Formats: sequence, C-alpha cells, structure tokens
Amino acid sequence: MGLPYIIAGLVVGFIVGLTGVGGGSLMTPILLWFGITPTAAVGTDLLYAAITKCGGVIVHQRARNIDWQITGWLALGSVPASLLTVIGLHVLHPDIALMNNVIRHTLGLALVLTALAIVFKRHLLEFGRRRFQRAPLTGTPLIASTVLTGVALGVLVTLSSIGAGALGTVALLLLYPTIQTSRLVGTEIAHAVPLTLIAGLGHAGLGHIDWPLLGKLLYGSLPGIWIGSRLTRRLPDMALRPALAGMLLLTGAKLVW
Repeated sequence: MGLPYIIAGLVVGFIVGLTGVGGGSLMTPILLWFGITPTAAVGTDLLYAAITKCGGVIVHQRARNIDWQITGWLALGSVPASLLTVIGLHVLHPDIALMNNVIRHTLGLALVLTALAIVFKRHLLEFGRRRFQRAPLTGTPLIASTVLTGVALGVLVTLSSIGAGALGTVALLLLYPTIQTSRLVGTEIAHAVPLTLIAGLGHAGLGHIDWPLLGKLLYGSLPGIWIGSRLTRRLPDMALRPALAGMLLLTGAKLVW
C-alpha cells in the first residue's frame, strides 16, 4: 500500500500548492477511504499538512506572495484556540468510539462547508467587494474580525483537520476583497503551518499519529506542493475547483448523514 499513499501525497500537495485549498479536505477523506480510523486520519493529516506547507511557504515567500501581517493576526486567534481545544481533549479523555463519531460528523460538516465555499467563491468575493465599497472594514474592527476568524479556524481544524484552506481563504476574501489571489493563497498556506503543527502535535500526544503512513505521504507531497506553488500564477484553477467541490460535497454529506 506504499505507492498509493505516495501518489495521494503527490496529488494533494500539488493541489494545495496551486490553489491553497484541498489539504485536509482531500487527504483526510482519502485516508478514511483507505481504512484509517478518523482519529488517526485527522492527527496524521495535521502533521502532514504542517510539514508539507512549510515547503509551500518557502516558494511563496520567494515570490513575495505572503502577507505576514494578516498571517500574524490569524495565528493570534487560531493558535491559542487550537491549544485550548487540544488541552480539552487531553483533560476530558473522551471515549475513542465517541471521539471518532464526533470527528466524523465534524469532518463531514467541514467538508460540506468547504465545498459550498468553493462553489460560491465568486459570489462571496463579489459580495465582499460591494460591502467593502459601502463600508470598508479597517483598523481595529478589521484586526478583530481577522483574529476571530482565526479562532474559528483553530477549533475546526483541530477537530477535523479541515478548514484552514478553503474556509480560511473565503473568510479572507470577505475581509480583504482587494487582495490578489496569489497573495491570498500564499498567506493562507503560511497561516496553516503553525496552526496544523500545534494541532498535529496535540494529536500526537493523544497517540493519533500513524508515523509510517506520515512518511509515505510526505514522500509524495513535498515535490507536489513545490510544483503547484511555482505554477500558482501560471495556471487557472477554474477546472480544479468544480471537481474538488463536487467530491467534497458528496463525501461530507455521506459522513454527516
């Protein structure tokens, strides 16, 4: 089973590097399909995402595609929220069957929301631009909204490994409607690194990491995200997003219902 995991890592890494979307949204359902338990799938995917996206950060930083100020505001909310969620899991020591069930439903809901976010991205972007023209959000309200977005992402990503890419990207489009797409992708990837690292290490402490599996995924994903990140400005993602959204919607609906 080594080769399928390597190929999965390569494909997912490429899509993440190209669009900023699809890390947990794709990898966690793939691991579930391979028969990995929900807790192990989420924990392994979180560390996989942290290490993989480090490679994407390097490429995007060289291209000056990262807004570190926005990244810092997001992390100000997401990292403490992720830590508190992990601490809650450690303190409560939930029943493994119950936890698998909670993660499965959280994952399904996150997938459905992610799919809808991808489908309606253009409409959300247009809404954000109209709102910005009527009453631009600036200063302290903008910072506070960005931090609160980080808090929501921190909880969701820690429980499901999903949301940092698609949901975070759409939220930033609404908050920063004039930001360039390539810069938005780079910023979201940069923010995902500390968030998924903290959440992944927390799951490692709970014993939710399949280390051999992690190595196989990284073997394919690191070159994949490098290639995808370099192509961000050259290839349109219009063909990828509808197919990605359809698959996520079907998978999420199945997990929820």
